Amino acid sequence: MALMRWNPFRDIERLEPFRDSEPWEPFREIDTLQRQMNRLFDRLIPTTDGGERSGFIFSPAVELEETDDAIHLKLEIPGLEAKDINVEATPESILISGERKTEIKTEENGITRSEFRYGKFQRVIPLPSQIQNDKVQAEYKNGILHLTLPKAESEKHKAVKINLG
Repeated sequence: MALMRWNPFRDIERLEPFRDSEPWEPFREIDTLQRQMNRLFDRLIPTTDGGERSGFIFSPAVELEETDDAIHLKLEIPGLEAKDINVEATPESILISGERKTEIKTEENGITRSEFRYGKFQRVIPLPSQIQNDKVQAEYKNGILHLTLPKAESEKHKAVKINLG
């Protein structure tokens, strides 16, 4: 049995023709592959007339914390003003919607590339307990929406029977 030196990149095809004078740099080739994939997705994802990407839906990230008296909800919605955010509360869920409008920029001598997400978004968050939806408090600061959702009185003093067997 012959011993062979282990080469983890042995079966990978090179993106560029082999050059004897240059050492193989796999990370440079990975970067090249990533750029080629980005260009492919730029061609495949449909855009609106204004150049906005319409293929993906923006959904803000959420943190939810439940205490005895309330549910505390935080949403990450950077780049908006409070007037652009709509919050609706039912006893069982919260609906957050809004729109991030594109900024029209013109550049004479170059190309402008943007990876920001623009367009409408909407998120419905089911709640683990019923709330008093007429007493919800909201604060929007530094791109984070903080909601304090007081629990319904029936939920605060709810006793649950636990079966032991």
